Amino acid sequence: MHTRELLGGGLGIGCVAPDDARAVRAAEDLGVDSLWVGGHVASRNPGPEAMVWLARLVEQTRSVVVGSAVLLLPLYPPAVVAKQIADLDRASGGRLALGVGVGGEYPQEFSACQVPRDERGARTNEAIPLLRRLWSTEPVTHPGPHYPMEDVRIQPGPARAGGPPILVAGRSPAAMRRAARLADGWMPYLYSPGRYRESVQNVCRFGVEVGRDLDGFAWLAYVPVCVDDDADRARRDAAAFLGGTYRQDFEQLVMHVGATGTAADVVARLGEYVDAGARHLVLLPCRRDEQQLTRLLDEVAPQVRSRNGLS
Repeated sequence: MHTRELLGGGLGIGCVAPDDARAVRAAEDLGVDSLWVGGHVASRNPGPEAMVWLARLVEQTRSVVVGSAVLLLPLYPPAVVAKQIADLDRASGGRLALGVGVGGEYPQEFSACQVPRDERGARTNEAIPLLRRLWSTEPVTHPGPHYPMEDVRIQPGPARAGGPPILVAGRSPAAMRRAARLADGWMPYLYSPGRYRESVQNVCRFGVEVGRDLDGFAWLAYVPVCVDDDADRARRDAAAFLGGTYRQDFEQLVMHVGATGTAADVVARLGEYVDAGARHLVLLPCRRDEQQLTRLLDEVAPQVRSRNGLS
């Protein structure tokens, strides 16, 4: 689809969007390539719902790619997602990317949305191609099994024919297969560079198995980051941030799945993800303040691009 044109042919560097319109504009001014939002319906942590935050971000930005990282697709009726995303893509001038995942870490979300948790993978596999059919603006009749519909027509369509690129997030082999078979890109999270390299190889292998050419496929990596002149403090802060988000101990894990430390440390670590095959880095700042964002985009990002000769 339009993944290569949207996300670019060089090395893209995006970040999770700050929850402040002024900071969003500052990130654009600092040259960020993309801004991303996620969210839940009923997680244990207070936070926004992904689609509402994405709508806010579309209005707060002027030129960068805006995307969901991620929308928990099985919680939503595909026709509603298709309509909302088409409207937002038009409002953004065709700058939207749709990152989707299956969720599952918060079972109460599924009961709240009346969706069986054990159907989340099958529902996502059915919904992804159905979204593209609905974006065609032609009448859609679909037998199900999860989303049967007859003579459904979504109008107007997205800004671009075929709709925004759909990126699959996740960590499991099932997610890799889903990306290879159905998506326009792969965006895993909490991966070490070594595991990211293995996932790229697996997605490519799954693509061969289903007879799909992955030319133009987008390779994204979602990486927690924290930069500080005191490397130990950066790692402690990142571990505390991630531990609060995911409700587990990240004291040791952060060394494997994040990029923390001095600016030089973070540049080197992000370079390992690029060496492993990532071509668009989605940075999750583990300090949600403007100073951290400025350091990442004004100090770290140019060095990462320069180090890897990709711009």
